[in-house]
Amino acid sequence: MAELAPTRPRRFRVLWLLAAAVALFAGANAHLVYVAISSEPGCVAHLKDKSGAPGEYRAAKSAC
Repeated sequence: MAELAPTRPRRFRVLWLLAAAVALFAGANAHLVYVAISSEPGCVAHLKDKSGAPGEYRAAKSAC
């Protein structure tokens, strides 16, 4: 009778999947933080004067 090769217990497989999921989650969040810090969007057109018309928005404090 041929012997079966020893297999790793199921818990090691679950731990590897959990570690991979945590690494993927951490990597995605690190990428989002990097993009948020490194990007500097340019100025966009917006209303610069106060108006009372509904639906018109302006920047609270314009940097342009």
